[in-house]
Amino acid sequence: MSEDGFHVHGPHDHEIEHAQQGGHGAHGSGGMINQIAMFTAIIATVGALFAYMGGATQANAGLYKNNAAIKKTEASNQWNFYQAKSTKQALAELARDLAPEAKQVTYQAKVERYEKEKGEIKLVAEKLEGEASEWDHQSDEQMHHHHRWAQATTVLQVAIALAAIALLTKKKWLEYAMFGAGGLGVVVGGFAALHL
Repeated sequence: MSEDGFHVHGPHDHEIEHAQQGGHGAHGSGGMINQIAMFTAIIATVGALFAYMGGATQANAGLYKNNAAIKKTEASNQWNFYQAKSTKQALAELARDLAPEAKQVTYQAKVERYEKEKGEIKLVAEKLEGEASEWDHQSDEQMHHHHRWAQATTVLQVAIALAAIALLTKKKWLEYAMFGAGGLGVVVGGFAALHL
């Protein structure tokens, strides 16, 4: 204070006086700031966990899809082997039908052998196709979970953005929207965790 009673102080001094008197300073009440800061820290941590789970499920989906492709290739190889045996069987049947009667028994034995081998090959090929379908199904499930985790992470990021805007604008409705978005993000993350 000056000698003639005129008092001059800066904005910081005014903020300190105002805070000591319980007033709301230019940056909002300490309670609101602390509340938003705590909310942002918690939601950012939860969001990081959700993002990790989203990345893990996406990686699993790719791995499972790769396994499905491998099984499909193996099944295709078996079907090619089956076709080769069918061709050999057809040639043996033709040879049997055109051969003299004394040689027909030899060719008939080959026809029967090829028929038996084809049956075994067919079982292996069908088993591989079933495994490929199962890997595809697991990949699709993982992608569904990935999308849920991504949705939850996105909603939490929106909540964090609303927290920043609420802090800057001091709008109480934005603070409520921030809490609502955070809650929604956690619920969607719960759906992802429960595989819904």
